[in-house]
Amino acid sequence: MTNLPTATGGFGDKPELTFPEGGAPADLQVQVLHQGTGSLVEAGDDLEVNYLGQSWGGHVFDNSYDRGSSISFPIGVGAVIGGWDEGLVGQAIGSRVLLSIPSHLGYGDRGVPQAGIKGGDTLVFVVDIIDSRGA
Repeated sequence: MTNLPTATGGFGDKPELTFPEGGAPADLQVQVLHQGTGSLVEAGDDLEVNYLGQSWGGHVFDNSYDRGSSISFPIGVGAVIGGWDEGLVGQAIGSRVLLSIPSHLGYGDRGVPQAGIKGGDTLVFVVDIIDSRGA
């Protein structure tokens, strides 16, 4: 398996990422850090998660743990970046998942300058899947 960052903490804890030597993987990498026991997330579900997002080897650009509130969004239907749609559908509720998302499945060449995400950045997320409700 490609060298992926390691994440501290368990489900529900704000993680901290440590990055390995070398560059980011070119393809989407999905690693289940904690296997949940709930039902599987399906495309079209409304997903409720906590998350931390960091650019590869760079800074944390967003996290819901510090805000103290999870977010909800439809998954698998293009409402979020492609790496989330591809990496979270099929995961079990209660899982903690690490996603390494290449730029073509993230924000591409444009990035998100106001968040400090440069064009071409690989993004790494730790996502705690709290709940999933069918459409």
